[in-house]
Amino acid sequence: MHILKWELKANLKSLIIWSVIFVALIFMMTSEFSAYYDNPEILDIMNAMPESLMKAFSMDSANLTTAVGYVSVVSLYFYLMASVFAILLGTNIISKEERDKTAEYLMVMPISRERIILSKIMASLINCLILILVVISATIISMRPYALDALFYDFMWLMTQSMFFSMMLFLSIGMLLASILRRYKSSGKISASLLVFLYFLSILTTLSDKIEFLKIFTPFKYFEAKDLIANGHLDLTYVIISLCVIIASFVGTFYIYPRRDLHL
Repeated sequence: MHILKWELKANLKSLIIWSVIFVALIFMMTSEFSAYYDNPEILDIMNAMPESLMKAFSMDSANLTTAVGYVSVVSLYFYLMASVFAILLGTNIISKEERDKTAEYLMVMPISRERIILSKIMASLINCLILILVVISATIISMRPYALDALFYDFMWLMTQSMFFSMMLFLSIGMLLASILRRYKSSGKISASLLVFLYFLSILTTLSDKIEFLKIFTPFKYFEAKDLIANGHLDLTYVIISLCVIIASFVGTFYIYPRRDLHL
């Protein structure tokens, strides 16, 4: 419990900063919706845009003149930012003792490394859940001036679930990479590079049918907003894949971290 409180306190400043950035971004994006709301001219403009461009930004099946359609498009940026937060949190929470030269203090405590890892995972989970709550709450509040129907709230619930899975995927992968790599600087760079690669891979699979099969390798394609709206639920196949990756990554972290040499 002491380690958990310590980790929550250590990451509080970062969580607050990310929350403020998210809230500011959400209100900035949703404030522009007034120009789109029930505006038929917007539909004419969208129909005139290149299909490839529409697909790249997941706008090919979205109606930007409705609340749920607009949020489904801008949610792409929420997923991306939340994934960045999660993967950086995963790498930093594992490697920060070596970075801050406090590993020796942590190791002399009468607690196993497995317990330390468990506390770090719990602290990370709490941070992710708080950020998701901030994102969803800010989105709903910012869209309240407009007529919100049941479809909108159903989508927000699906968005909550999909954002949780996405963040857990990148959190667990970040923790695993930080456990495997011996230098904390390398883990941060590789984790960030991996996320950018997966994001651009998701765009490429959208633009070309020839490589569409590669979408199984990028979490950004697992829970697309247009599919959530069309199906009304998360794709079970991708839920299972996500759970397998998350569990495997956390198990790998539990196995590797206690056996690695820490740089004091």
